[in-house]
Amino acid sequence: MNTPVLTDLDGVGPALQERLERLGINSPADLLFHLPLRYQDRTRVVALGALRPGQYALVEGTIALTEEVRRGRRMLLSRIGDGSGFLTLRFFHFRASQVRMLQAGRRLRCYGEVRAGVTGLEMVHPEYRVDPDSEGNGTEDRLTPVYPATEGLSQYRLRQLCQQALDWLPRLALDEYLLAEVLRQQAMPALEAALVEAHRPAPDTDVAALEAGTHPAVRRLALDELVAHQLSLRRVRQRARSYRAPVLAIEDGLEAQLRQQLGFELTSAQARVLAELQADMAASRPMMRLVQGDVGSGKTAVAALAAVRAVASGFQVALMAPTELLAEQHQRNFSRWFGPLGLEITRLSGRQGAREREAVLGRIASGAAHLVIGTHALFEQQVSFARLGLVIVDEQHRFGVHQRLALREKGASEGGLPHQLIMTATPIPRTLAMAACADLDVSVIDELPPGRKPVTTVVLPDSRRADVVQRVRGACAGGAQAYWVCTLVEESDVLQCEAAEQTAAALAEALPELRVALVHGRLSAADKSAAMSAFERGEVDLLVATTVIEVGVDVPNASLMIIDNAERLGLAQLHQLRGRVGRGEAGGVCVLMYHAPLSEVARARLAAMRETTDGFEIARRDLALRGPGELLGTRQTGEQRLRIADLLRDQDLLPLAQQEADRLLMQAPELADRIISRWLGQDPDRYVQA
Repeated sequence: MNTPVLTDLDGVGPALQERLERLGINSPADLLFHLPLRYQDRTRVVALGALRPGQYALVEGTIALTEEVRRGRRMLLSRIGDGSGFLTLRFFHFRASQVRMLQAGRRLRCYGEVRAGVTGLEMVHPEYRVDPDSEGNGTEDRLTPVYPATEGLSQYRLRQLCQQALDWLPRLALDEYLLAEVLRQQAMPALEAALVEAHRPAPDTDVAALEAGTHPAVRRLALDELVAHQLSLRRVRQRARSYRAPVLAIEDGLEAQLRQQLGFELTSAQARVLAELQADMAASRPMMRLVQGDVGSGKTAVAALAAVRAVASGFQVALMAPTELLAEQHQRNFSRWFGPLGLEITRLSGRQGAREREAVLGRIASGAAHLVIGTHALFEQQVSFARLGLVIVDEQHRFGVHQRLALREKGASEGGLPHQLIMTATPIPRTLAMAACADLDVSVIDELPPGRKPVTTVVLPDSRRADVVQRVRGACAGGAQAYWVCTLVEESDVLQCEAAEQTAAALAEALPELRVALVHGRLSAADKSAAMSAFERGEVDLLVATTVIEVGVDVPNASLMIIDNAERLGLAQLHQLRGRVGRGEAGGVCVLMYHAPLSEVARARLAAMRETTDGFEIARRDLALRGPGELLGTRQTGEQRLRIADLLRDQDLLPLAQQEADRLLMQAPELADRIISRWLGQDPDRYVQA
C-alpha cells in the first residue's frame, strides 16, 4: 500500500499544499501531529436568555430582522430570537449574497463570543449555518478543535483535513512501539487513541489539561516526539563516531612546561576532566565532549592542556569563540601560556584587512599556526587547515549544533574527523542536558580554585545611583578597579536604559580623579583591545562597558561591578557578568541596580542572584523562569524545534524517552528509522539545525 501524500486529501491542490507546508505539514500524517491550540464546546445549544458577556457559545434562533446600516461605517445587523431572548449578529465585512441568505424567518445556528453591545448582547462575525436541521447539521458530539493556522487556510478547512487524516489512520499505519507494560505504568493511551482524543475530545474531557499539555493523550504524543528527538541526536552521534580520528596521545614535555607556565595546581575537578579528555583524544574515534563549569572554574586552563597534547601529537587546534572580544582575550591568554613553548598562536577575524587576512590564511593552510582562534570567521570556505586535530568551541549555547559540526568538517580528511571539545559556563540542568546534549559526552568541573571568595551581591533601585557612585569612588581609592555595565549602547526611552557613552561621560564628570574607559561592540577591534589591555594593566580605574564583557574577561584586581538596569538581563547573563569580579584576593561585590517598577519575573531573577552564587542552581531557576529555548540560546536559532513536547513541562518523560530510544536502536533499528521519519519527515536534522 502506497503511503498517502497531501494531494491525496480531498480538495488539496498546489496552492493549499503550499499553505499547509507553511505550517510544517508535509504529509497526511503531519496533520495528526498538528494539535489544536484550544477547544470549543459546540455539543449543546445555549438558550439566548442564558448568555453572558465573554462566553463562547453555540446558539440557535430565528431571524427577526436583517438590515444594512451605516454608523460611521457600513455594517450588516441580523437579530435572532429563540423565545428566551434576542441576540444581534454584527458583520463589518459582508457580501450581497449574505444579505439575501439572512432573510427574516430563516433558522440560524451560530458560534462565537458573546459581547455587550449598544442594544444588548451581540456576536461579531460569528460562524453560522442557515437552516441547520435541513442540512443535517445537528450539534457536535465532540469538542471542536481550534488549530494553529496560516493566511488563506480557514479553521473549517483545517478541521476537515485533520478529520480526514484521522479517518485514514488505518491507511497511515503508524507504528505503536511502546510496550503495553510501559503504557500501563505511565497511564497513557495507545498512539492512535491519543491522536483521536487530542483532535476530537469527548464533551466531558478535561479541556484545561489538554490545552496545558498535561493530559495523558498529549503526554503520550510528547513522549513519542521526545523518543524521536533522542533517536535523531543518537544518529548524529553514531554518524560522527563511525569516522576515524587522529590518536592524540603524545606527551613530549610540552604539557609539563605548560603546567609551569600556568602557575597554579589544577583542582581535583580539573584534573578529573582533563583525564577524561585525554582518554577520549587517545582513542581513534572522534571525541565529542561538553565540559560544563561555573564561572571561574578553570575551563580554559583544561582546554589549553588538551590543546597542547594535540599540538605535541603533530596537529593543529582551532578555538572558536562567540565574540571578537572573547577571541582577543583567548589570544592574550594562550599567547602568554604558549609563547614561551615556541608555539604559534594566530587569530582570524572578519575585520582583518585583505593582506593581513591572506597571511593568516597562509599560516593556517601551511600548518605553521599551531593554534587558530576566531569567531564565525573560522567557518568560511577559504579557511583550510593543514592537519586539524582538535576543535574547541567556547560558550556552546551561542552556537547551533550545525555550526560546530561545520567547523569540525574543516578537519575532515581521508575519512577522519578532528576531536571536538565544547565548553560552557552556562551550566545546563541535568534533565535539559539529557535532551539537548544527547550527541555529546558531558564532563563537569564542579569545584572552584582554592582562594576564590564568593561574590557579595547587592540589589538597589537606581534612585540610589549617587550612593553607588560613591561606592565606586571608595573602592577605586582603595586600589581596586571596577566595572560599570550598561545594557544598551544607544539611548532608548522604551527600555529606559542608560547609554554606555552617556554613562561614561557622566561618571568621568562625577569622578574626575578616576581614569575612566569605555568598551562597547561598536568600537573598532583596535580600540576595544587597547581599552581592555589598559584595564588589565591597571591603567584604567573604571571600565564602562556593555555586555560584551560577559565572558572571558579576567582582571583579578577588578573587585566591584555595577550592572545598570539589571532587570533587563536574564539570570544566566547576570551570573556570567558577576563572574568577572571576585577573581583576586580581595573578593568581589556585584551591585544590581534596577529601575522600578519590577515585573514578577525580574523580581525573581534579582532575588535568585542575591540568594545564590551557584551556577547550577542559577541555571535551574533560569530554566523555570525562561524555558529551555532561551536557556540553550536556541529560541532565535531554530534548534530544539519540538512540535508537541516541551522540555520544561515534560522533563519527567526524558529518562523514559532515553530508555526507549536505546531499546529501539538495539532491538528494532528499522522501527527507529520510521519513528524519526514520522516526526522529522523531509527534515531529518530538525533537532540539530541552527
